[in-house]
Amino acid sequence: MRKLSARRRPEVVAVLLFSGGPIFESSIPLSVFGIDRQDAGVPRYRLLVCAGEDGPLRTTGGLELTAPYGLEALSRAGTVVVPTWRSISQAPPPEALESIRRAHEEGARIIGLCTGAFVLAAAGLLDGRPATTHWMYAPTLAKRYPSVHVDPRELFVDDGDVLTSAGTAAGIDLCLHVVRTDHGGEAAAALARRLVVPPRRSDWQTGQRHLDRSLPEEIGADPLAEVVAWALEHLHEQFDVEALAARAYMSRRTFDRRFRSLTGSAPLQWLITQRVLQAQRLLETSDYSVDEVAGRCGFRSPVALRGHFRRQLGSSPASYRAAYRARRPQDEQDRAPTPPDLSALRRGVAAAGTGGPLHGPVSQVLAAPGKPDGDAYAARVPDQPGRGDPPDGTGRARLRAGRGLGAALPGPRDRPVG
Repeated sequence: MRKLSARRRPEVVAVLLFSGGPIFESSIPLSVFGIDRQDAGVPRYRLLVCAGEDGPLRTTGGLELTAPYGLEALSRAGTVVVPTWRSISQAPPPEALESIRRAHEEGARIIGLCTGAFVLAAAGLLDGRPATTHWMYAPTLAKRYPSVHVDPRELFVDDGDVLTSAGTAAGIDLCLHVVRTDHGGEAAAALARRLVVPPRRSDWQTGQRHLDRSLPEEIGADPLAEVVAWALEHLHEQFDVEALAARAYMSRRTFDRRFRSLTGSAPLQWLITQRVLQAQRLLETSDYSVDEVAGRCGFRSPVALRGHFRRQLGSSPASYRAAYRARRPQDEQDRAPTPPDLSALRRGVAAAGTGGPLHGPVSQVLAAPGKPDGDAYAARVPDQPGRGDPPDGTGRARLRAGRGLGAALPGPRDRPVG
């Protein structure tokens, strides 16, 4: 981490607000860093609420906010928080991006909550770094900023001087992590008690980790949409990326490039993830043995299923099923979800092929979470000591949820499917 500039103070936290941002995400850092809770054992921060553009700032519900500071106040902050951004399709104001870059260059810690990661990416602070954001927008972030290593499965990512969180309540988890890094576990636990939230949400067994089936919305107007729909419909069959490339009438190399540019991930990585998702659903809703689940998800053997499942979900299939059923109310165990209408999906893809946007059954199947509710992600933190850690690294935060958390998925030619 860069040395903090002399004019910046480590206890000063600047929260950068923009018009159009949802009020919940905007209020998280204000509540964590802006209220004096020294009576509860929480060290005090000094909060500066800054407008990232000319006001008044309008938020959800038509509320108008007036920030007491402007961008000039960022020059005093040791930490800058961007809690949200109004639209992933809009570019943030250049003046705000320049102020964020200058703060980072002068050693400030930069934090993006939820869609605030798009502001950090637009400022160039996420290039070559791991990051996360709300799972709905992760594919778009990966596609728009290909140099960013986006992992939507993470609750938050701490890369030292740049931190990002997943959606909504995950911002609370990241802010608590910042307090823990700055002042230790007791201070973070005391703050969590005052906020009435868990001190940490990092264990997959508590339902904090899952995958999603999301893809960029614009895929519906792309010729590859039909290939994607076919793959989702035939996950129970054993086919590889070469078969998908053939269906798209492309060479493997061209298909890999087109698929990555469209979705932000390699086709083999995506295909393995879809097979694991299918296995996850079958483990939740059926009594098939693990061997049968492997066959119904296109894996060549149960060993292959177990390996990919553990790498992506941090657990064996059997342990995942046991933990999931222990969490579910008994009356819900007898109600399996209705499977997606794949014939409707194909009709929707055909309609999307005319150039229209992906919608209806298509978007529902491609973006269906297929997972427990809530911000079910696990935290990723760096190997180096954080702020406030002793030099020997004994105080470093280690929030990994089981073996294999955050491990890189195999590249397009590293491992055969199944």
